[in-house]
Amino acid sequence: MKGLIKKDLLNLVSYKKSLVVMLFVVIAIVFGTGDISFAPIIITTMMGTIVLSTFSYDEIAKSDKYILSLPVTRKEIVQSKYVLSILFVALGAIVSIALTSIVVSIMNIVNPNQIIDIHLEDLFVYGIGGMFGASLIQIIQIPSIYKWGAERGKVQMFIVAMVIIALVSGFIFGIKKLGILTNFKMVEELFHSLENYLLFLIIGILLLLYLVSYKISLKIVQRKDY
Repeated sequence: MKGLIKKDLLNLVSYKKSLVVMLFVVIAIVFGTGDISFAPIIITTMMGTIVLSTFSYDEIAKSDKYILSLPVTRKEIVQSKYVLSILFVALGAIVSIALTSIVVSIMNIVNPNQIIDIHLEDLFVYGIGGMFGASLIQIIQIPSIYKWGAERGKVQMFIVAMVIIALVSGFIFGIKKLGILTNFKMVEELFHSLENYLLFLIIGILLLLYLVSYKISLKIVQRKDY
């Protein structure tokens, strides 16, 4: 599995210039607007989704056929993709929080008349938000790519995402229409009671979704003819 992950990392090296450019763009926007909330979300999402480009490399080079001629199982191939995906999401969150903290500190030194208050708790929340978004994209798209290929998988993923958004929007609209959440104080108290466990709850949900996504991908790959 280490060899498979190393192969994908070598493929991702070609994206280093694009990543640097994107980071500078995000930094420039932060300097221009003074708003730091979006930076961790964008950086984390960008780091998480860039892993999906490795599927395009594999499809173009038809590397799966070659890899399967080696003493490597289909299970290990799928596992390597998910391990790399999770690592990049976690790395994106860490990098985004650290980089945003550094940028804001520099801004406060350069322009002491407009001090930007930075709270690590807020940055942490934004980073977690980026992790959740990037993870959901990976969880949906990886099985789609295995099923329909890198290009068609993007289209299928877009359709699935639109369906999910429509269902969630309809669900929220229905709840509001029925007046189920009229007692907002009760909801607020529920969130406060879960506050100390929210991180573990989110990580647990994501890991469960990753597991389901992995099982689906593995079944697709095991039935696939290369």
